[in-house]
Amino acid sequence: MLSREERLGRTFVELADTLVDDFDVVDLLVLVAERCVELLDASAAGLLLADAQGVLHLMAATSDQTELVELFQIQDDEGPCLECYRTGAPVLVPDIGAEAGRWGRFAPVALGAGFRATQALPLRLRSNTLGALNLFRAEPGGLTQADTTAAQALADVATIALLQHRAAREAQGVSEQLRGALDSRIAIEQAKGVIAERAGVGMAEAFDRLRSYARGNQRLLADVAQDVVDGTLPSGVLG
Repeated sequence: MLSREERLGRTFVELADTLVDDFDVVDLLVLVAERCVELLDASAAGLLLADAQGVLHLMAATSDQTELVELFQIQDDEGPCLECYRTGAPVLVPDIGAEAGRWGRFAPVALGAGFRATQALPLRLRSNTLGALNLFRAEPGGLTQADTTAAQALADVATIALLQHRAAREAQGVSEQLRGALDSRIAIEQAKGVIAERAGVGMAEAFDRLRSYARGNQRLLADVAQDVVDGTLPSGVLG
């Protein structure tokens, strides 16, 4: 059996292998969130990305509960991810229950979702902060220093991935790339809803089916999602 360090090393290789000219941005961000839960002492993870106006959007969540908490942060403009993005610095919350005075609306929602601690890490390259990676724990207490370092490294890979295209070296190119990723996520959310309703499954299962079909047919997630929304790909084909 591989050690945690060996599996982490393989993850970085896997992520690096996706950085081709036409890589799927959303799929890579989902993979980063998933690996944080698989390899680190985190119960769930979410990843938020800012648009050209600085408004955060949910790009990845490892559970339905995580998605609800992240969307709440965005809608109520309160929480560790918002603070992390705005300051460009990590936000460590070892006991969410003790933060009712700091985040009076966020804390009860996070606790109700079963989370007791959280840690937000910036997707940042030098002075450019693109978003935040949020890690949740079911028990109070922060991540170890080793886990924090590994999580930040995964967040850094996501940041580099978003900026790696040649067009991203200029501000306008970055804006266009991020806008494209955000538009892709909208189509994916719509497709999840279609699949969930027609197949009678949860949103997480709907996303798994969508992603599995895209990978199995070597297509971009957003393209498959748009086909589902348009009705050109029957949701039943996705299992």
